[in-house]
Amino acid sequence: MLILEDLKYTEEHMWARHDGNKKITIGITDYAQKKFGDVVYIELPEEGEELIKDEPFGSIESSESVSDLYAPLSGEVIEINEERIDSPEIVNDDPYEEGWLIRIKAPSLKEYNELMSADEYREYVQQEEMEEEEEEEELEEEEAEAD
Repeated sequence: MLILEDLKYTEEHMWARHDGNKKITIGITDYAQKKFGDVVYIELPEEGEELIKDEPFGSIESSESVSDLYAPLSGEVIEINEERIDSPEIVNDDPYEEGWLIRIKAPSLKEYNELMSADEYREYVQQEEMEEEEEEEELEEEEAEAD
């Protein structure tokens, strides 16, 4: 699993990169794209729309499921990655570079600075994976007892 050190992260597995002048690029993490499976469709907001931190701003559809995309911070959408709408599978191949989703102009960097660092996100993902493994083991035990 690839976690880039220069990005900030959310519990919803979104990443954010400050590009200067309060402009923030946003995408999904490598961990998220692996969980989704093959991405087949992405719905993104229009330029000029206002995002609200932790609120849905679009959706992503994969061979596995459809999930909302949650804004890691508030701001105005200033650019969408049109190529991701036409070729959403790039998110699986390159979630951090070619697979970025939107760029916003944030009113301040306060919310950005509150996002998780790479180390914090790595620890969060490890904890989440351990909890998922425990849940799977419990289900297997329940199924074995039912047989």
